[in-house]
Amino acid sequence: MLDSARHERIGLPEAVFCAGKTAGQIAAIVAEAQARAARLLLTRLDAAGFGALPAATRARLDYDTLSATAILGGAAAAGPARIAVMTAGTSDLPVAAEAVRTLGFHGHAALRVADVGVAGLWRLLARIDEVRAMRVVIVAAGMDAALPSVVAGLVAGVVIGVPTSVGYGVAAGGRAALHAMLASCAPGLVVVNIDNGYGAACAALRALGGT
Repeated sequence: MLDSARHERIGLPEAVFCAGKTAGQIAAIVAEAQARAARLLLTRLDAAGFGALPAATRARLDYDTLSATAILGGAAAAGPARIAVMTAGTSDLPVAAEAVRTLGFHGHAALRVADVGVAGLWRLLARIDEVRAMRVVIVAAGMDAALPSVVAGLVAGVVIGVPTSVGYGVAAGGRAALHAMLASCAPGLVVVNIDNGYGAACAALRALGGT
């Protein structure tokens, strides 16, 4: 049963985490939301899971493969971007895309800055003035996850680090990145769970006060 009162309590509606749910369960949730004329964000819905849904359910959803998200009712109208979503590398794009889609669902455009990891620091410096103009910056990074600390040392806005499960060996599925962000010397860096682009977007929306 959907938590229809969550928006009234915290300013953010419930999203549906689809991993582990059957096609029938997801279809029933979408039907319930549609019956109430409610918009709905579905996360962690991979291509196979989307393909397994009934055709009538698929037709109602705006599906994005990269972010593995689907939206019932379309994105809300967005004004000028106040949030940047950055990635250290292109391998971090699925996590960043989940954040962007979540922000779009809530009516916020995002400045996208991709592939600006510290191994090519000039790429970040070339866009730093754009990033500094944002009130909140989400930074997705795997491997050594140095980028969020660097960004948090260069901008005044809220910086939210998202460790990703990208990397070899001791990267340990994102745990090394998580530990690096938690141990950052950059004051005030906020950190969410591994690969949690949705959570980072919700933190950004809370930082903006729901505006």
